[in-house]
Amino acid sequence: MPPKSVSTRAAESDELSAVHARLSYIAPGIDRAEVRVYPPNSGLATVRPESVQHVVAIHDARPVADRLNLDEHGFALHSHRTAFTDFYDDAAVQERYYPEVRDTMQAITGALAVIVFDHNVRSAVRAARGEPGVRVPVDQAHNDYTEESGPKRKREILDAAGRSDLADRRVLFVNLWRPIVGPVFDNPLALCDARSVSPDDLVATDIHHFGEGDLATPRHSGQIYSLRHNPAHRWFYASAMRPDEVLLLKCYDSRADGRARFMPHTGFRNPACPTDFVPRESIEARTLVVIDERL
Repeated sequence: MPPKSVSTRAAESDELSAVHARLSYIAPGIDRAEVRVYPPNSGLATVRPESVQHVVAIHDARPVADRLNLDEHGFALHSHRTAFTDFYDDAAVQERYYPEVRDTMQAITGALAVIVFDHNVRSAVRAARGEPGVRVPVDQAHNDYTEESGPKRKREILDAAGRSDLADRRVLFVNLWRPIVGPVFDNPLALCDARSVSPDDLVATDIHHFGEGDLATPRHSGQIYSLRHNPAHRWFYASAMRPDEVLLLKCYDSRADGRARFMPHTGFRNPACPTDFVPRESIEARTLVVIDERL
C-alpha cells in the first residue's frame, strides 16, 4: 500500500503565494510526438512537437517544503551543500560528483542501491558561446520516462552496472537538480504536483539524441511524455534557489499502487525576475534508485 500522506494539504495552492507565467504544453490533437536533440555546437536547434502556451499560477513551495515528498507529490526540496565546483568538467563530475549524488540519494530515500548514470548542465549564456556539452534550459512541459521507456531503461542501467540481480526490485528514476550559481531568478524549474496529473494528460513522445559525428542517425533513442494542458494541474517552484539546495524530481516509479509515478516539469520565464539577476546555470544528475521491495 502507498505510504500514508503526511498532510492532505501538503501543497494546496490556496496556502501559497504565486507568480503567473506562460508554460508550454503540447498542442491539442497530438496523440504521438517526436523530439530530435542535436549537439549544442551542431548549429541545429532541438526539434520539438508543436506547442501552445497557457498562463498558469506557479506557487512558491518553500512554505510547505518540509511536507513535500516523492511518493505523494513527485518532488521534494532539500538543503545540501557541496564542495564540488567543476560542474563543466564531465570527467570530474563523474568521478567526484556522482559518488556524492549517490550517497545523498541513498540517505534521503533509504534505497537498497543507487546508480548515477547520466547528467546534464544547462546555461543559456554558456550555450550561446558554444561551450561543449552545455544546453539551454528546457521550456516545454515533459516527463523524462514513460510506461514503456521506464522498464526498458531500468534493464539497460542495471545490466550496464552489473546489477541485474536487482531486476525484481521496485525502482525509481529520480533526478537531482542543483543550481550551479544563484540565487535562481530568471528561469527556475516548475514542477507539476503528480496528484494533479491525469493519465490522459500524458502524450508518448519518442526522443532521438544525435552525436557530433553523425547528425543523421540517432546515437540513442528513448521515450518521454509531453504534457497536455489541464486546468487541474497544480504547479510549484522553489523561489530564489541557491547552490546549497537541491530539488529531487521523481520521473518514474515501477510500482503502480497510487504513489506518484510521473512528475512533469519545465523551466519557465519568471515574471518576478529582478533586473540585476545572475543568469541560471544548473546541473541535473539522473539516478536509478532501487528500493528493497520485490515487485
